[in-house]
Formats: sequence, C-alpha cells, structure tokens
Amino acid sequence: MKEANKLINASSPYLQQHAYNPVQWQEWSEEALTQAKAENKLIIVSIGYAACHWCHVMERESFENFEVAEVMNKHFVCIKVDREERPDIDQIYMLAVQLMTNQGGWPLNAICLPDQRPVYGGTYFKKYDWINILLQLADAWKTEPDKLISYASRLKAGIDQSENIVEVNPVKEWPIDSFTQALNSWKRQFDSLQGGWNRAPKFPMPNQWTFWLRYAHLMGDETAHFMVQQTLEKMAYGGIYDHLRGGFCRYSVDEYWHVPHFEKMLYDNAQLISLYSEAYQAYKNPLYKQVVEQIINWLQNEMLSPEGLFYAALDADSEGVEGKFYTWDLTEVQQVLGAEADLIARFYNLTEHGNWDEENINILQQSQSDESFAENNGIDLAVWLNIKNEALEKLLKVRNKRVRPGLDYKCLLSWNALTIKGLAEAALIFSEPKYYKLAQKAMDFIWTHMRTIDNQLYRNYAHEKAQIPAFLDDYALLIEAQLSLYAYSFDRNFLEQAEVLVKTVQAQFIASDSPMLYYTPQSNAALIARKQEIMDNVIPSSNAIMARNLWRLGTYLDKESYQAKAELMLTGILPHLIKYPSVYPNWGILFLEIEKGLKEIALVGPQYETLLNELQQYYIPNSLFLGGLNENLPLLEGKISSQTQIYLCTQKTCQLPVQRIPELLKLLKN
Repeated sequence: MKEANKLINASSPYLQQHAYNPVQWQEWSEEALTQAKAENKLIIVSIGYAACHWCHVMERESFENFEVAEVMNKHFVCIKVDREERPDIDQIYMLAVQLMTNQGGWPLNAICLPDQRPVYGGTYFKKYDWINILLQLADAWKTEPDKLISYASRLKAGIDQSENIVEVNPVKEWPIDSFTQALNSWKRQFDSLQGGWNRAPKFPMPNQWTFWLRYAHLMGDETAHFMVQQTLEKMAYGGIYDHLRGGFCRYSVDEYWHVPHFEKMLYDNAQLISLYSEAYQAYKNPLYKQVVEQIINWLQNEMLSPEGLFYAALDADSEGVEGKFYTWDLTEVQQVLGAEADLIARFYNLTEHGNWDEENINILQQSQSDESFAENNGIDLAVWLNIKNEALEKLLKVRNKRVRPGLDYKCLLSWNALTIKGLAEAALIFSEPKYYKLAQKAMDFIWTHMRTIDNQLYRNYAHEKAQIPAFLDDYALLIEAQLSLYAYSFDRNFLEQAEVLVKTVQAQFIASDSPMLYYTPQSNAALIARKQEIMDNVIPSSNAIMARNLWRLGTYLDKESYQAKAELMLTGILPHLIKYPSVYPNWGILFLEIEKGLKEIALVGPQYETLLNELQQYYIPNSLFLGGLNENLPLLEGKISSQTQIYLCTQKTCQLPVQRIPELLKLLKN
C-alpha cells in the first residue's frame, strides 16, 4: 500500500488527490517554510485546482513518478497549493511567472529561495524538462547562490510595483467622452458572427457582458445591444453549454463556442445566472429564461451540499479522459433514441465521423433556434419541442449511468456569495420564491457557521469545518449578495449584516497610502508581498465590487462617507479604466452608476410586493429597490402609509408619489 504524505489531512480535495504521490508534499505552512530555511533548500510551490486538466496530466507524468520524486525530495521543500483556497499565494506567484515568461496558467510551478522569493517558474512541464530544470537550479543554489539572490531581488521589486494605486484627489467631472472613445476601441474586437471577442480560446466573462448590457440601455447604443444578444445566444447554443443537464463549462478552446474544456466551475455559472436573468428582463428572450432554469436545476441536482452551500467544481475528466462523460458516438445516440435520432442529430450537429477532432466523438451543439429548425423541417413547433425534450431526457438517463467526473466538494465563501446573488436576482426577476429560499439557506449557513464572534469570515467549508481566514473577495461578494437579498425581501437585517462586514473590511483591509484595499487581511501571516486586486478576471475584482457595495450601501443608509470612499477608489482607477476598459468592467459599471446616477425606487404600503413583482417586467439599469411596511431606512422616513405608493428619488430628491407602475415608468422616462 502506498504511503501518504502530509497532504492526507488537507481540507482541499485537490491537495488530497496528491496525498499518495511519492513527492513529499506539504501544505503551505509555517512548518514547511521554517524547514526550507533550516535546511537551506529551495522551495517548489506547485499551484493548481481540482478541475484543472493539465494539473492532472503533470501529476500523472511527473508527481506520481519515483524518478521525479527523488529529485524533488532530495533538493527541495515541496509545497502544494490549491489556488481556490489560497488565491493570495496564487496571485503572487502567478504575477512572478507572468513577469518572467509573459504568460501564466495552471498548473503553476514556481521555484523559490528559502525566504519565499521566486527565482524561476512556468506552467506545465514535461517530465524530463522538469527534472533537468530542477537539477540545474539545485546546482546553481549550491554553486552560485548570489546570482539567484540578485535575480530574486529584482523580481520581487517588479511584484511590489505592479497594480499599486496611489492616493488621488477627487475628480470634479467624470470623463464620459473619453470613456466612450475607449469603449469604441474595445468594440472593434467583437466577433460579429460568433459573439464574444475575436479570438480563441473564448471565455464567458459575465462581468464584461453585464457591463455592455447596462451600457447599451443607458446610452442607447444599438451596437452594444447586438453584441450582448449575439454573445448570449451563441454561448447557449454552443458545446460550452451542457444541453442535457444545464450549466456552462469553463471556456471554449475555439472561436465557435464548440469544444470546451469540460470542467464546470461554480463561479462561472453563478455569474451567468445573474447575466442571463438580467438579459431576459431586458430582451424577453425565452432562451435566456431556459438557461437560468437549467443552470439552477443543475446546481440543485449536482452541486448542492447537505448544509445548503454549493460545491466548487466538476472535473473535466472521467476515466482519465477529458470530456468522456459529456460526449457521444452517433451509434449510441441512435440506439438510445431510435427513430428520433435523425432529428436530434441534425439539430445538435452530430455526425457519424464526429464533430470533434477525435474519431467518432460528438459534442452537442445547436446552430439554430427551435423555431427555425421546426420551420425548416416542416414540423409544428410544439411537436418538435416535445420530441427534443423527451430525447434529451432519454440521453440524460443514459449519461447518468456513466462514470461521473470528479467533484471538488469544498465550499468557497466567495463563489457561494456569487451564487446567492444570482439566485436572489433570478428570484426577483422571475418571481420565483424557491430560488430565494435556496439563496437564503446558503446565506444563513454562512452567517452562522463561517463567521467568527468578532465578525471575521472564513473562506472555505469542508469536512464539516470552516477554515482559512477570508480574503477581500469573500467579504466584498458576500456584502453584494446581502444587497441582492435585500432587494428581493426588503429585510433590513441584510443591510445591517452588510454594514457589519463593511466595518470588518475597514479594520482589516485598509491601505494607508492608497484608496484601494488590500486583498489579504491584516491578521494574516505575511507573504512576500501584500497585493491590491483591482482587475476583473473570470471572478470580479474584489476592490471593484467593494467600491460598488460602498456606493449602493451608502445610498441605502445615507452614509456619505461610504460614497466618498467609492468615488475615491474609482478616481484612482480612472486612468486604467480609460486605457484598458476590457479588464475593468465592474469599475465601468460603477462609473455608469455614479455618472448617470442611481434611481432609488421605494415601494411602500400593503401591496408593495405586488408592485415589486410587476416592476420586474421592465428593465431599469442603475436602479435601487427599497421599501416595505416600515420606516427602517432614511429614504423611507415619512413615506409609509396605509396606501400603496411608489417613490422615485435621485440624489436626495424625490418625486411626488404615484400608485401604479405605468406612472412610475413615465417619471423614469422624463
């Protein structure tokens, strides 16, 4: 029987996958770092995550190999990191590798001095390349340590200087013209045929399309309207979407959204619930509603923990083969569906030779709407939909008997917060209380079991235990989720909880020489750098979300200090936003909220819930809902009565109340 290394007791499923490697892996810990200094050994920091295909490949080729393990164990202290549990460590070494190689990704492998400063790094290495690099570095550390120390010092200086925003003065006027010009340059990168940006691979990037959706409506931009709708349709048609169960894969390797990397991440799907819900509200496309319903159905069936939280990810591989769980041989489809197989094959572009590079392998991908297909094939639409839905159910039953992809069963606070937000927004837009109940249960568990007595949060929950102090994205995204829950329920407790967390952020994350917030809390053990996360990626920028939270919570609670901080943060980012808007979409959303103003819509009186539901038929970007039956917010003072009324307020000025939604819409138009 294989002997376990020190990862056997790790909370992360990814780390536990490496527990029986012959490499003497350790978790990132004071013990491991002290050992490196005591033995004067270089450190290997190898970073990945459970759903990472190439992480598994490098493990099979190198980390499970005794020849490789012998070199690693003899010359290095070997540390394994789950990037999803410890994004603070990943941030630093990813930046180091990008500075060294102009590229990054996972697996991420950094070689460091005993004091943690990196001297070499890269992503995936073949077995003998990896051995040769390690032997060369071990020899250099023995014979020419000064060269490595000098290089580490220069690289550390580069890490310190990146993404630093210095103190700024407030702006007098927001540069809307410069912003629009920058967006026009960004538009030129759009793929007008397939949606998304004109490149491969293609990522869903919900942050960006939420920004463009709001910009299209606020600015009356027809090109932006087309960009959003084309992208959302093509993504939902593509192989990146699971047409049997629902949910999106992480990205498409091609420009057609056809062939995905098959891992399914919670953070992508959580944000896509929000995006498709908001887009449905704007455009009333039934495809968008169907996507939302199917993602939530997938979450409930495959990703829901007993505690009411949501698991992190599903692997790309099953039986050691990427995508095997999701793909089809046409012969198998014909055996399952019989006479219906021909129609299904034509609709989803399945062929005898396969529509993927591999022989006979098909990925379900549609290229036209149900309406077009039914018309082109002379079938009544209702008949076709019945045929399609019954066929998909049959295929799903067969697929469910296959060996399933691995489940990353840890529950991350920030990703759950994104999911809570998505569920709350879908509940509001589609008037679906069951979505709200899912969101509320997850929030209740977090507030009860992932928070300390002094209102600090934990990042993850696994093995019936919360651990790892939370980072700024955990706080920011949970506050955002609380604001979304308030918008559905008008329960003041959510705003009070949000303010409690704002105070923790102010105590733990403030940077004295910058308007931005640090990513790591003051109470955390120090790494070689303390970074500010300002750019949006597949997960929103923690500083951008925190700034948006402060702007909105400041409006709800009439706290000018919160809004002043948000404005200062946005001012610091303005030069970057104007130059590179594609990596700052959440800052762009805040820019629109401040420059165009928030519409505060208060619904009060006995029938406020009916009005709130009716209002969801209309898309009103830059809006803030509040109300209920009690004067529990500054904006509601003097507005509660026995009569149901609607107030529209902007910048501390309210219009006379109206009683019906059409009257409100007229006020909004004027």
